[in-house]
Amino acid sequence: MGYIIETEHIRVRRFETTDAERLFEYHRDDEMKWFPNEIYADIDEARDAIVFFSECADKKIMPYVLGAELKETGELIGDIGISDEGNGAEIGYVICREHRGKGYACELVGAMQRYACNVFGTETMYGRVVKGNDASARVLEKSGFIFVGEEYGADDDPHGNGMLVYRKDI
Repeated sequence: MGYIIETEHIRVRRFETTDAERLFEYHRDDEMKWFPNEIYADIDEARDAIVFFSECADKKIMPYVLGAELKETGELIGDIGISDEGNGAEIGYVICREHRGKGYACELVGAMQRYACNVFGTETMYGRVVKGNDASARVLEKSGFIFVGEEYGADDDPHGNGMLVYRKDI
C-alpha cells in the first residue's frame, strides 16, 4: 500500500473501499456529536464518501481526505484532511475513541501542515472547532494554531452555538 505521509506512529494513505465498515464505525462514535453531518447513515454512504475522497486524493484536489492507520498494527484509527478556504486551507481530523489522548491527532495535524505546504503550496492553515469541543481546540493549540475569533451562522455549525476559529501561518 502506498503511504502518502508517515509519522512516528501513523501512516497516512488514501482510503480504499474496504475501509467503509471501519470508517462507518468510528464516525458513529458519540464524540462525533460535534459534527453530526459527518456521521454516515450506513456503510454504503461511508463507501460513497470513500470513493469521493479517493478520487480527490488521486487528482490531488481538495477536499483532500486520507485515512490514518497505526503503524504498529495497520489498524485504521482515523482520518485527516484539508479543504480549500480560498485564502488558505482548513484542516479537519478524527481519531477513534480507543486511540484518543495519545498524541496522534497532534502528530497528524503537524504532518498534514507540512504536506499541504509542500504539495498544495498552502501558506495559511485554519482550524474551526465547535464551541465546547475542548479536546479539538487543545490539538490545534498544541500544534501551534492561534485563536483568531468566533464565527456564527456557519452552515456546518451543527448546534448554532458558534465556532472557534484558529489560524497558523506555515
